[in-house]
Amino acid sequence: MAYGDGTDDTALKTAWDSFCEQLKHAGMSAFKDANPSNPLQRADAFRFLTQSLGQAFDLALETRDPAFPQIHRFTTPTMKLGGDLADFTYRQAWISGDHVYRLSGKRGTARWLNVTVQGPRPEKIPGTQWPSLHEPFGDIPEANLFGHQIETDADGRFEVTIGGPAREKNWLPTTPDTRKLFIREAFDAFGETPTTLTIERTGMATPRPLPSPAQMAEAMGWAGNFVTGLMRDWPEHAWLTSRGVCDPASLNMFPPDKAANDASDAKRGRMAAHMVWHLEPDEALIVEMDWPEQAPEQAGGGFWLFGMGGALMGSMDFLHRPVSYTPARTKVDEDGVVRLVLSHRDSGVHNWLDTQGFSDGNLTYRNLMSQQPATFRTRRVKAADLPNHLPPTTAKVTPDERAALLLERYRAIKLRFGL
Repeated sequence: MAYGDGTDDTALKTAWDSFCEQLKHAGMSAFKDANPSNPLQRADAFRFLTQSLGQAFDLALETRDPAFPQIHRFTTPTMKLGGDLADFTYRQAWISGDHVYRLSGKRGTARWLNVTVQGPRPEKIPGTQWPSLHEPFGDIPEANLFGHQIETDADGRFEVTIGGPAREKNWLPTTPDTRKLFIREAFDAFGETPTTLTIERTGMATPRPLPSPAQMAEAMGWAGNFVTGLMRDWPEHAWLTSRGVCDPASLNMFPPDKAANDASDAKRGRMAAHMVWHLEPDEALIVEMDWPEQAPEQAGGGFWLFGMGGALMGSMDFLHRPVSYTPARTKVDEDGVVRLVLSHRDSGVHNWLDTQGFSDGNLTYRNLMSQQPATFRTRRVKAADLPNHLPPTTAKVTPDERAALLLERYRAIKLRFGL
């Protein structure tokens, strides 16, 4: 095979060789200290990388041109992110303050929706010396609309204008620094349906140009930085920089002094808390939270969620396993306490969180449309002694009932993602 002697061939080969080296380097992060050395979690780290590799060039090239916008889905049952939550969906579109866009769709029945215009991505997190999270994250929210603020017709259809002159309703402003539209939707009861979305730039009249060699080489560089960045940053970046994420120094607990709950979180429509956990094969962890009273501001669709993640903070297998809970799917004990049980084998407790056999992982809490913090209590116990540490009336399930719950989950997640 002969390469041409032109500069384009040389640039493409150089860019490709560099991308392959970056991918190789990214894979070595599977062996870092933050990822436990057991076989399941070593393999899971490579799975995290290969799942992300599957979207690298969609982000770097196929959806990158803001003059020809497309909505990209970040997460599915087979594609995860660091810090994603099982009962969220995450979508984005590259946009620019130079254009005006029309976002249209039909509201589903999911309880919560947030559409955010994201601005510049500083080299360092504002007010700190810490570097921003890897691309395409770390950018600053500029403006947002919650689902209850979007006016629809009788059938739930809507249009939102992004950019251009101000409008009385269904409008999001942009700035010269605008670069992205970030869309998150959260689901409570199984069977809730997603909001369908499509985006177009006003005035589109010609086909999108094909990528040039220079654009292809640039995309290879972006994709290489993406895969190395995500393997480098998760989970350590969150440990060091996130107000709502604790590190292994506070193992098996939600530290009361760590919560993501400031003005930027309010714009995102949530507060967050986090726990890093470790369990031996014969152990279980009980997590307790007093059933929260719904605050008045939660009328906009707010509710709380718990979701399990692996060592690199990607969500666990939410298609097949009980790794997340929300109010509609949680049993509350007679004393008004929500009790979740993390264990390696089915505990028979209704609110069981499956560890997937991982020795270490993360449990994330979100409270949407509320800044009210929750109080958590945790107890690590021997799995065999678990019944002695729970109220006698804690809801239990039989194997047949568990199988029915898993099938309900499987069907609901497929509905959510159109699978």
